[in-house]
Amino acid sequence: MQDPTTTSGSLDLQSLFDMLIDGGPLMIPIALCSVVALAYTVERMIRLSSGSLGGRGLARTLTSRVQQDGPTGGLELCTKSRKPLTRILGAGLARRDSLEVSERAAEDAGKRELKRLAANLRPLVVVAMIAPLLGLLGTVWGMIEAFTSIASQDGLGKPELLAGGISQALITTAAGLAVAIPTQALYYYFRARLDKFARLAEDTQLELSGLLFDAGEGRQAA
Repeated sequence: MQDPTTTSGSLDLQSLFDMLIDGGPLMIPIALCSVVALAYTVERMIRLSSGSLGGRGLARTLTSRVQQDGPTGGLELCTKSRKPLTRILGAGLARRDSLEVSERAAEDAGKRELKRLAANLRPLVVVAMIAPLLGLLGTVWGMIEAFTSIASQDGLGKPELLAGGISQALITTAAGLAVAIPTQALYYYFRARLDKFARLAEDTQLELSGLLFDAGEGRQAA
């Protein structure tokens, strides 16, 4: 006797596959959008992790190193680490002629790093914009085909023909939204990660400035 659970799962899988096929040729670019979004999501998950960027633990280690060995020790740690956080803070430590010069160097390095890190978020924005538009185009195209089919087959009085055509046409809209909504959410999630990293770099730079300079006079601390 066949397991009804297995039968139900097979039917669900088959009906899902049939539904995607019924969506028409525009399901292909929508599927490609989903692949692009997935690939960039995995890449950004790895690249924007605290281990890759440099987290709070590394910031504390650098601060302690500067307290113990001075800016030279901090620069040595930044040179060995070569993470975005240490590149930003290392730029400030390298230009310590005055408080203003040091902070400007760190700020410029931070802008470069954030611009580079945010570059690969653009494909997620593009996918989130294009996928629902492709779905809408597929729906309009499907509606045109449905009404054309009804007209050519003298389908007046046969609502099942119209209902079937509309159902198939709406598949592309559903697919486009199913791709766009999580992609948009992931974009804002990664932006939040970058904002958190920027705040960490700024706070650590202020702490290092307090160690190296007289806050009131902008002179290098003895």
